[in-house]
Amino acid sequence: MNSLLLIVVNDAAFFLSHRLPVAQGAKKAGYEVHVASMPGPAVERVRDLGFVHHELPLSRSGKNILGEIVSLVSIWRLLWRLRPDVLHLVTIKPVLYGGIAARLAPVKGVVAAVSGLGFVFLAKGLKATILRRIISSLYGFALGKKNLRVIFQNPDDRDVLVDMGALESDKVEVIRGSGVDLASYTELPEPSGTPVVCLAARLLRDKGVLEFVEAVRILRQRGVSARFQLVGDLDLGNPATITVDELEAWRQDGFIELLGFRKDIAKLFGDAHIVTLPSYREGLPKVLVEAAACGRAVVTTNVPGCRDAIEPGITGLLVPVRNATALADAIETLLNDSELRQRMGHAGRMLAESEFSIEKIVKQHLDIYSKLERTS
Repeated sequence: MNSLLLIVVNDAAFFLSHRLPVAQGAKKAGYEVHVASMPGPAVERVRDLGFVHHELPLSRSGKNILGEIVSLVSIWRLLWRLRPDVLHLVTIKPVLYGGIAARLAPVKGVVAAVSGLGFVFLAKGLKATILRRIISSLYGFALGKKNLRVIFQNPDDRDVLVDMGALESDKVEVIRGSGVDLASYTELPEPSGTPVVCLAARLLRDKGVLEFVEAVRILRQRGVSARFQLVGDLDLGNPATITVDELEAWRQDGFIELLGFRKDIAKLFGDAHIVTLPSYREGLPKVLVEAAACGRAVVTTNVPGCRDAIEPGITGLLVPVRNATALADAIETLLNDSELRQRMGHAGRMLAESEFSIEKIVKQHLDIYSKLERTS
């Protein structure tokens, strides 16, 4: 009988964008693959791809205590029903609730993917400090199962949880991001014409969207000739979201092209000259991996995750976080030096081929699954 792999993720759309190749690789390797997430339009696609899907009453926020208890109990009941050989938990809430439930259910091995520690680890003040201590205790309990591995995308996030005492160091694995299909993201020559600078992300404050907008204003005041694109949707369920009014004001100003959500990222980056992500903290941002695969120089912030996705000074430039002037300076440097820009872009493609190929990422996951099954 095939081993059963259960992947629990908050949103089915995130599973499709970030974990589908791993699930397909596992299925090809002989696993019976199940996916559990909250309801949504992407669920049908998950089922069409041949995976068994289970709906869970998960929510984006955590404000309703009773609802959170229901989520935890629902995961626990699913684990008892399926009794998975490997449980793969993805995103913060599934990691916490699934980890706790797995300690109280017949699960042989657990993989917890910590792809970023979330906005609570960025926030300041007494409330945030208290919340971090509570979450640290939750992580400590959720990650306490003996036969468990925790995948981090960068060493900083790993060190935070290990140093807080929430995780034993022998349970740690580091995999640099979600990978990229190098055949779908090809390195193309830069297009001619006015250079294009692109930021693609959920429209959140902690993605550095406000700094990008301010940097564009600075560059326009300097008379720099370029087109600036903002790609992505509002995320109204997130407390850090850009508001509808802010977006409308930028639309009225007309100095940034607002493209909304797009699936054709490879084409957008192929048509661009520079990709930027001035985020405050990341796991390892897929968008920077995609930019590298497209052979595009990047400008990003010197923070966990972002700095791990590039080779500073070789594939892109690092700038201080929350600093629009430094961001504008770095973008202007690359706009003014096409030779440097193209050299960095080509080095980015080499980096993607050596570190970020989807085949390598899938193999690393399957090796962890096998390791857990051998020790269960």
